[in-house]
Amino acid sequence: MPRIGPMELVIILVILLVIFGVGKLPQVGGAMGKAIREFRKGQSEVEAATRSEEEGPAAAPSPTPSSAKPSEDEEPARRTPNGNSPK
Repeated sequence: MPRIGPMELVIILVILLVIFGVGKLPQVGGAMGKAIREFRKGQSEVEAATRSEEEGPAAAPSPTPSSAKPSEDEEPARRTPNGNSPK
């Protein structure tokens, strides 16, 4: 990839001055800066959405096993006098 040195930047600046003129150059620079900021903002939003989608299933809490205590709808387990369940 070619590198842009100081001489190339001066040539680009002169070309921009010829095309846009001295009066419009600040407006063009501001518009370019705003476009770059919006592009980076959109890029970071996409990266954040991608990260959250990748972490979504892993971050979801796993279902916990039900407690040994029966709920009100269930009958308690029947026990024999020695503490064992009937067969």
